[in-house]
Amino acid sequence: MLARLPHHSSSSPFVFPCRLSAAAAARTLSTATGSNSTTVVKMARSALDEVTDTGAFDRSPSTFRSSVSRDSSARFPAVPGRYHLYVSYACPWASRCLAYLKLKGLDHAIGFTSVKPIFERTRETDDHLGWVFPATGDEEPGADPDPFNGANTIRELYEIASPNYIGKPTVPVLWDKHLKTVVNNESSEIIRMLNTEFNEIAKNPDLDLYPAHLQTSVDEINELVYDAINNGVYKCGFAKKQEPYDEAVMGLYEALDKCEEILSRQRYICGKQLTEADVRLFVTLIRFDEVYAVHFKCNKRLLKEYPNLFNYTKDIYQIPGISSTVNMEHIRKHYYGSHPSINPYRIIPAGPKIDYNAPHDRERFSA
Repeated sequence: MLARLPHHSSSSPFVFPCRLSAAAAARTLSTATGSNSTTVVKMARSALDEVTDTGAFDRSPSTFRSSVSRDSSARFPAVPGRYHLYVSYACPWASRCLAYLKLKGLDHAIGFTSVKPIFERTRETDDHLGWVFPATGDEEPGADPDPFNGANTIRELYEIASPNYIGKPTVPVLWDKHLKTVVNNESSEIIRMLNTEFNEIAKNPDLDLYPAHLQTSVDEINELVYDAINNGVYKCGFAKKQEPYDEAVMGLYEALDKCEEILSRQRYICGKQLTEADVRLFVTLIRFDEVYAVHFKCNKRLLKEYPNLFNYTKDIYQIPGISSTVNMEHIRKHYYGSHPSINPYRIIPAGPKIDYNAPHDRERFSA
């Protein structure tokens, strides 16, 4: 999710160095030996390294895929106090993990720390920009220093876990404080663990967001929503040619239209009860009019022009605990401040500043 401007002095609080080519996961630099030999210096990747030659955005998969288990003999047993979530309030993938902490009542057993919202230089020796911790607790409201490892960046956490790591240092990160490693950085897998594996210590263990009788429906909706909506807005925003943008925006609005129709018949996207699919859809919808419509050119139709989707978003937002996972200040700062090839002057628009606590009409579907 990142772009770069020409290199500035590292003394600037916003450093946007020159853009890398799509193949720049490795960089060749001259050695200091005085010979003509070279050394390959590998660096972390970013989202614009994932734009293909066709101009389309192609997201790479997550890399740490271990699981926490309720089995006490597992390498990563589900015990209180052992794990920590590193997140950004700006990131929709991380925000769905925060939503699960709140919904399942696990925030007493699994702590979390949020990074600053705007990408910054992660190392003086290369061009990578990414998630950075504040130096002090009062530097950025809502963000805190790393409480366990003294890391300055999310990139450093990945390098603690895997010293030769050269993938994307993304959030969320489910961190094992005991083994000092990343357990998992794939949000779709983390939320499944939070749903089932910690039930013995959860305050809301009976809440099942992936119930057996709805799993087929949830999986089908997830497939539609992930490709066309969750990732679809990024495919629109990071497209560098008209054709991939046109294809992505068409898929996005076809999927939104389908969700609007489904929600005209039922309260939640898979029926009468809240499920994983609702959380996954919500994190994109809550950002839609505030950032995606303008910044990612998703303006064919605003969310507030979809009566069912708009009221549905307010309904989910008003579930106890969910509003605390939505920091619109971080969201707006991140998107408008971290992608200078899209918004080179980092101007944050004045609106629309929607009141998601306003009344909605979704109770009409209540049994």
